[in-house]
Amino acid sequence: MPSRRDQIHMNDEELRAFVAEQMVMQCATAGPRGRPHLVPLWYVPDGIELLGWTYAKSQKARNLDRDPRATIGIEQGVRYEELRGVMFECDVELERDPSDVEQYGLMLFRRYADDLTPEIREMVAKQAQKRVGLRFVPSRVVSWDHRKLGGAY
Repeated sequence: MPSRRDQIHMNDEELRAFVAEQMVMQCATAGPRGRPHLVPLWYVPDGIELLGWTYAKSQKARNLDRDPRATIGIEQGVRYEELRGVMFECDVELERDPSDVEQYGLMLFRRYADDLTPEIREMVAKQAQKRVGLRFVPSRVVSWDHRKLGGAY
């Protein structure tokens, strides 16, 4: 009899589709007092990696400067039988070159605003001067899709 963990695990195709349809991830970094610092973050899927950006002076950026690791959570559902999600343990690569950071921003706004108007492009270019790009590279992936249990606990 397969384990329940094996039953609810998402395969690669399911995992990529789930990550692509969700819009916000929870990003946990190690805070200055050793406790998790957990914040929501927009992202763009790039294969199994996730791209984001943040202000260079933000707490998460300072945390990642000190320790470039994060745990990402993406989830959906309310009732037990509809819960699904993924946890990525990641190494995080920080991009500081403003022209490259601008590309991260444009990818994000293409996903969230859909239309890259001249105003959005100008805003992103300006913001890129104060931000860092974040590339989350998973080293461990845990997924679950309780819908696969057919309502059984």
